[in-house]
Amino acid sequence: MMSWLFTGMLVLSLLFGILNGRMEQVSIAAVNDCGNAVTLILQLAGVMCLWSGLMRVAEASDLTGKLSRLFHPVMRLLFHDLPTGSPAAKAIVMNLTANLLGLGNAATPLGIAAMKELEKAAPQKGKASNEMAMLVVLNTASLQLIPTTTAALRLANGSAAPMEILPAVWLASAVSICAGIFMAKALSGRFH
Repeated sequence: MMSWLFTGMLVLSLLFGILNGRMEQVSIAAVNDCGNAVTLILQLAGVMCLWSGLMRVAEASDLTGKLSRLFHPVMRLLFHDLPTGSPAAKAIVMNLTANLLGLGNAATPLGIAAMKELEKAAPQKGKASNEMAMLVVLNTASLQLIPTTTAALRLANGSAAPMEILPAVWLASAVSICAGIFMAKALSGRFH
């Protein structure tokens, strides 16, 4: 689907460039911005590699198991049908930790792994459980303590204080996560 969207945007850009007689500007912008895109990707890749590596170390050192036990009271409230030491609980903790650190892209594979583990534990195969819905809500709301990716983007674009957005991020994250959890709990089990 995304390939169709990007192809459509490219074709429309070229078409409007031709129709407006601005193909030279379109060509210059394409060449200049391709270089900027590569630079941005390399800067973000460094941040992603650092945090993804730390997450692997946490997993190998059983820090995830310890975090799973530490977060047990919160996990029990949000995922009450999930056993504490289960692989799904560990995967969810890894995913939530990555989200807390603001690593949306690094959190994605962890979220997919958590969803696969929840699918294995689901009472009805092929149907989303309440735990699966809650995981989607938590990932979508994305509670962030440290917005690493956003700060890296701000720094790459010349911000003198890339972390000055922290209060706004915390407020927006808290409001969205509370609203999401409330709705997920209110609607749990109604559509089964």
